[in-house]
Amino acid sequence: MTRPAAAGNAGAAGTRHLRRAVGFWGLMFISLGSIIGSGWLLGALTTAVIAGPASLVSWVLASAMLAVLALAHAELGATYPIAGGTARFPFFAFGPLVGFTAGWMSWLRSVLIAPIEVEATLSYLDRIGWVRDRVHMLHPNGTLTAAGLVIGTFFMLLFTLINVLGVRLLSGINSVTAVVKTAVPLLTVVVLMTLAFHGSNFTAGGGFAPHGAHGVFAALPAGVVFALLGFEQAIQLAGEARDPQRDVSRAVIVAMAIGTALYLLLQIAFIAALDPAALTHSWDNPVGKGNFGPYATLATAVGAGWLATILYVDAVISPAGTGLVYMAGAARLSYAMGRERVLPRPLSQVGRSRVPVVSTLLAFVVGELAFLPFPSWQALVGLVTSAAAIMYAFAPVSLHALRVRDAGRNRPYRLPRGTAMAPAGFVFANLIFYWSGYEADWKLGAAALLGFVVFALTRRGIPAAERSVLRGRSAAWVWPWLGGMVLIGRFGRYGGTRALPAWWDLVIVIVFSLVIHYTAVHLAMPPEAVDEAVEHEEEGESVPPPAAASGR
Repeated sequence: MTRPAAAGNAGAAGTRHLRRAVGFWGLMFISLGSIIGSGWLLGALTTAVIAGPASLVSWVLASAMLAVLALAHAELGATYPIAGGTARFPFFAFGPLVGFTAGWMSWLRSVLIAPIEVEATLSYLDRIGWVRDRVHMLHPNGTLTAAGLVIGTFFMLLFTLINVLGVRLLSGINSVTAVVKTAVPLLTVVVLMTLAFHGSNFTAGGGFAPHGAHGVFAALPAGVVFALLGFEQAIQLAGEARDPQRDVSRAVIVAMAIGTALYLLLQIAFIAALDPAALTHSWDNPVGKGNFGPYATLATAVGAGWLATILYVDAVISPAGTGLVYMAGAARLSYAMGRERVLPRPLSQVGRSRVPVVSTLLAFVVGELAFLPFPSWQALVGLVTSAAAIMYAFAPVSLHALRVRDAGRNRPYRLPRGTAMAPAGFVFANLIFYWSGYEADWKLGAAALLGFVVFALTRRGIPAAERSVLRGRSAAWVWPWLGGMVLIGRFGRYGGTRALPAWWDLVIVIVFSLVIHYTAVHLAMPPEAVDEAVEHEEEGESVPPPAAASGR
């Protein structure tokens, strides 16, 4: 039987629903605008210091791994076009416990991006002498001053206002900023390659790979993966797409292809434009004193001061545009979990402009709190990358499980060789999680525990007769997986004790990931339960009533 895909905007009469108003270009620019943010301004320097010219390999490796994950999301987004999809695909396959875990990781990662992007803007602008002399925004350790907090709050309020006014306005503004955010990096590549291209830099300072393969791996969570994140934002807004089955998968694939090509060109231009004298001995300090704005520093050094001015303007536009979109994505995730009754129900309320207003306000509040304890842009990159890896890992395993348990559903886009690519995607996500380092991994584990406290309190507030079946058997693989990955990180070479031998640590991660993947697919909910969950989503209620649920 060929079943229709979930609509995501149906519901009981008299309730407001999300407005389907976004076309292909809007969706594509939403994903592309998320990919091109502060990562392009700050990532090239960080990765070059860690891996040298071999940072190019880091970009190629990351893009290949994330491409598999992006294509898995593309199939899921086209098949189940609903708001907050990264939280709901695992829910369809494994039930509320797994759906909540995926949603919580996705939400944590998304809700922290907006303040990170604002921090990036302020940190970049603080390097301009006349700005720093007149508006003291940062303390020496990178934390915000009172003035910095006021300016950061202004940005967050602006993001909130645009989101509350409606998805059509959000899409329109983002489309404009995404064009600018793509044009400025391309201009930077052309200017730097024209004015200063030193081919000898690719073998200077210790050779092409001064820190070997492990330098390539360590660069991934230090800015490479972070820069390429965001392709799934079109999927988060699929419930507001005009033709999601046609447009969502295309938007994800096109945005990922453009973003990958752009970042690779930027890294080549950055390495080639460096002063060869700065690389005589090592890559520890390739651009000198102005290192927080590396492209602006290089533009000034090669006599293109006008480009440096454009880059400082773009230091506001690029991160701000990304923060705007991520606030929208975070709101759709908490909206989805409110619909599923794993977070408080008011989060699913939709305002007059047909957007989840309460969820948007929650994203603003949490974003404000994130300004306080974290010192800089780089301080949260590892944690966000780690959370993104866990979030992305749920997609391929859910895809595989849903292909088995929901095989008859119409799939407008199919991941090529999906039964092989899905486990490969799960392995890739776990490798990224491992490379993020033990420091980030254990903190994320603690955040997951906090999430389950929130889940338990939410569930306790629901009348017993209305609580959905938890489906503990289908979720039995999640905690062994997360706990096992943190344990491997504890004994690994990336922030751990280094007890695991080099290369064998990667073998352990790969084998462990495959065991977990196939175990999870085996434990997925039965077909009738999956069908029931999707049908209730079509009817506007994500969680089947307990009496109708066929638990096991």
